[in-house]
Amino acid sequence: MLPVNPTLGIVLGALLVAAVGVAAVARLADHDGRGYARAIGTAGLRAAVQLAAVSYVIGWVVRAVPLLLGFIALMFAVAVRTAGRRITTNRTWWWAAVPIAAGVLPVVAVLLLTGLVPLKGIALIPITGILIGGALTATVLAGRRCLDELRSRHGEVEAGLALGLLEREARLEVARPVASDALLPGLDQTRTVGLVTLPGAFVGMLLGGASPVDAGAVQLFVLVALLVVQAVAVALVLELVARGRLHRRAGGPAASRTLGRAEGE
Repeated sequence: MLPVNPTLGIVLGALLVAAVGVAAVARLADHDGRGYARAIGTAGLRAAVQLAAVSYVIGWVVRAVPLLLGFIALMFAVAVRTAGRRITTNRTWWWAAVPIAAGVLPVVAVLLLTGLVPLKGIALIPITGILIGGALTATVLAGRRCLDELRSRHGEVEAGLALGLLEREARLEVARPVASDALLPGLDQTRTVGLVTLPGAFVGMLLGGASPVDAGAVQLFVLVALLVVQAVAVALVLELVARGRLHRRAGGPAASRTLGRAEGE
């Protein structure tokens, strides 16, 4: 689809510089004031190095099942680390493993048990990678939105506690609506598929010689599977935050039982 030559490298470099420049001029930054210009540049360079490495590694790991499973475990570990550290900087970040695993593992198990996807790297790695990526995105969005909302609206949680609600219930009342918004990207992608965009799986299969019908069927499966994975991930992130397992406190779960202090620190 695109020729791999020096021209492609120059264009990619120019686009990355443009993205960094726009972020710098617009002073795009997170809540802590950290600018996104540097993050964009680093992400682009990392993507180039990682994709180059993975292109060679995949050709090696698909030859044996143990290597294949090890590579998938590495994908999962990186996703958990990335999602967890995006949500919080304390030791509770590892709880991000729960929503990602709970969403992805059952779907992959069904695919393998039904024979829809063989235990071969050339088929399993792309499908699993897409599902893990979808779970990662939903986990990050839900986790960050929940904790941000609880911090800014801790007074409402205190009011709920004063009315007799349990701490979990009071948190759920505040966090559930914003956590649910994490489903919107997947929903919009599914609703507009074929009308606004042609997703990667569909285009990739067409370029690989598959018929449009086969490509459409695979893409439909991927989209529906992502809806399941992301719904499970969001539901579990919401529960973890409501129970205080995933938080931004400096101490442990018992450091504070009052949400105003716990989420406001």
